[in-house]
Amino acid sequence: MIVKEYGKSNKDIIMLLHGGGLSWWNYEEVSEILKSNYHVILPILDGHSGSDRDFTSIESNANEIIEYIDNNYNGNVKLIGGLSLGAQILLDILSKRDNICEYAIIESALVCPMKMTNKLIESSINMSYGLINKKWFSKLQFKSLKIKEELFDKYYIDSSNITKDNMISFLKANSNYHLKNIKTNKSKSIVVVGSKERPIMIKSAKIIHNELINSELEILSGYYHGDLSINHPNEYAEKVKKLIK
Repeated sequence: MIVKEYGKSNKDIIMLLHGGGLSWWNYEEVSEILKSNYHVILPILDGHSGSDRDFTSIESNANEIIEYIDNNYNGNVKLIGGLSLGAQILLDILSKRDNICEYAIIESALVCPMKMTNKLIESSINMSYGLINKKWFSKLQFKSLKIKEELFDKYYIDSSNITKDNMISFLKANSNYHLKNIKTNKSKSIVVVGSKERPIMIKSAKIIHNELINSELEILSGYYHGDLSINHPNEYAEKVKKLIK
């Protein structure tokens, strides 16, 4: 597993798992803020630009991260956060290991499978994949994601380097994810979703909150999918500090 690290000399470990189709820079600005107090680890998820293996499943990526934490940090870190696909991987980690982190931030995680979307993904990617390395097309995709403009170049380079098979694999996994048993996990957690996200995302956040016994639900007014960690790094960093304190 390839990781980026900030604040390596600090004792408390924070791991942040980026969204599907993005990469470690999802949390770059957050990490710059937190590195004075925490050792921040940003894994590159399987199948994404810069990773060392193809994407096979959310479960296998979760197992890989658990193994990394076991081998490097004695099976426990201070906090794990995740956005979208990264948040689904985080939920899978929490279902497998009760004591792997003391705190968690689950941002915009889909846990209500979208069967029709799942069926259309492969044909849709097969038709559009040839356009991904075209800047005009990438700008349209980027605009739809509501990501701040200064991140376009990183998005364009990394999205262009995702293979078609990997893109199909992680999009299908994302749209078909089922929430596993997290009722025994006692990590103090925040479940975050934007008020302008699709209703199924808000429904998913409420389900996660109800299943995760030591969690708080935050529906952020006026925010879109991934808005918090990508576009509001200072606010995200403050939530991390407040949650840990």
